[in-house]
Amino acid sequence: MPVHALVLAAGKGTRMRSDTAKVLHRAAGRTLLDWVLDAVAVAKPDRTVVVVGHQAEAVAASLEGKAETVVQEPQNGTGHAVQVALAHLGELEPDDTVLVTYGDMPLVPADVYEDLASRPSDAAVVLTTVDPGPPGFGRVKRDAGGRVVGIVEERDCDPSELEITERNVGLYAFAAGALAEALSKLTPDNSQGELYLTDVVGHIADAGGAISVRRVAASDVSGVNSHADLALVQAMLRERINRRLMESGVWMLDPDRVYVDATVTVEPGARLYPGTHLEGDTTVAAGAMVGPDTFVVDSSIGPEATVMYSVLRGATVGEKVSVGPYASLRPGTVLEAGSKAGTFVEMKNTRVGEGAKVPHLSYMGDADIGAGANVGAGSITCNYDGYEKHRTVVGEGAFIGSDTMLVAPVTIGEGAVTGAGSVITRDVEPGALAVERSEQRQIPGYAEKRAARHRAEEADKGS
Repeated sequence: MPVHALVLAAGKGTRMRSDTAKVLHRAAGRTLLDWVLDAVAVAKPDRTVVVVGHQAEAVAASLEGKAETVVQEPQNGTGHAVQVALAHLGELEPDDTVLVTYGDMPLVPADVYEDLASRPSDAAVVLTTVDPGPPGFGRVKRDAGGRVVGIVEERDCDPSELEITERNVGLYAFAAGALAEALSKLTPDNSQGELYLTDVVGHIADAGGAISVRRVAASDVSGVNSHADLALVQAMLRERINRRLMESGVWMLDPDRVYVDATVTVEPGARLYPGTHLEGDTTVAAGAMVGPDTFVVDSSIGPEATVMYSVLRGATVGEKVSVGPYASLRPGTVLEAGSKAGTFVEMKNTRVGEGAKVPHLSYMGDADIGAGANVGAGSITCNYDGYEKHRTVVGEGAFIGSDTMLVAPVTIGEGAVTGAGSVITRDVEPGALAVERSEQRQIPGYAEKRAARHRAEEADKGS
C-alpha cells in the first residue's frame, strides 16, 4: 500500500534560545532534520512532506529537494500540523499509510520507520512506545483487557495516570481514512489549548479501530529541546559513528575523545588519536595517523600521512606527508607525496612539490614550491602588496636560507640558493646564489664605550 511520510518541523525550539530553527541545529555534521529524513527515506515513502513554521524559508531551503514542504500557520499543535499536511497531500485512499514523525529526533533507527511503513492491513494505527519510558512523554492508557484506548500528555495527566510506565514516543503509522476521521474530531480542550495528535489514538479506539504497538529502546528516541539535549544526542551519534569505524578497522586510542562527522570518510587502517576533529567533506586514507589535538575540515589526508597538533581547512595532504606539530594549512594548500609542513608552519593556497620541505616557523602563501626544495626557518612569502595577492615560485631543488623574505611576485630558479636573512625582490636564475643584505661591520671597543656612556648618564642623574 502507498506510504506517505509526514515530518513535523514547525516548532521554534524556545528552550534552545537560538536564532536558528531547532531542526537546523547540527549534530555530527548534519542537521537534526537531515538525520530524520535520511532514516525515513529507508522506508521508501511515496511522498515525504515536512511541515514547517518557524523560519519556514530557511528550513525549506535546507531540504535541497529531499521532501515537499507545507507551512503550518498558525502553529496550533501537532494535530493541526497533521491536518495541514493531509490537506497538502490531497485525497488519499483510506488504506494508504500515513507515517508521522518529528524533525528533532535524529536517533531513531531506519528500521523503525521500515516497520511502521509496513503497517498490518488490519491495524488502524501503529504507535511506538517505551516501557518504562523517560519523563516528558505521554502515557499510554489501556483497558482491563490490555487494549490501547488512548494517550494522555504528561502535563494533562492526573496522579494515577502519571504512574503509568508505558510512554508514547510520538511516531505513528495511520490508516489514512481512520486518521482523517479522527482528526476531524479534535478539540483544544487541554492545558495548551491546542489540537493534540495524541488525541487521535483515543478517537480511533472509540471507533473500534485496531491499535498495534511497536516497542523501541529509550536511547533511540531522545528528542532535542535544549542545548543540553543536543549535546547528549551528539554524544550518542558520535558513539555510533566511532563504533562503526572501529568495526571497519579504524584504530582509536580513546574513542570518547574522537569527533568524526557523518559526512567524513575514514578508511580501515587509519589511526585516530584523542582530540581529533574531522568535519565536512574530509577523507582520511588507510595508514594515515591523525592527532592528537587536530582539527580537519573539508580536507583530504593521504595514505601513511602524519598530521599532529594541527589545523587543516580545505587542504590536500598527500601520501607519506608530515604535517605539524602546530601547523595551519588553509584553503588551497596541496602537499604532494613525501613533503613536509613542520612545526609552526602556515600555508595558504600553496602547492608543495614531492619531497619538498618547509620544516618550521614559516609562512608560505600563494606559492609553488618545487619538488625537493627546502625552505629554511623563519622564511615567508610577502604575497600581499596592500591591494592584490601575488605568487611566489620556488624551483625544484632550491634552498631558501633561514629568515628569507620572498617579496612576490618573484621566482627562485631550480637549484638556486638564497642567503639567510635576505629580502629577495627580483627573480633568481637557476643555480645562482642570491644575497640581499648589508655587509657586516665591526666596531672594536663598542661594548666598553657603551658602558662608559651609561655610567656617565647615571652620574648626571645623581648630581
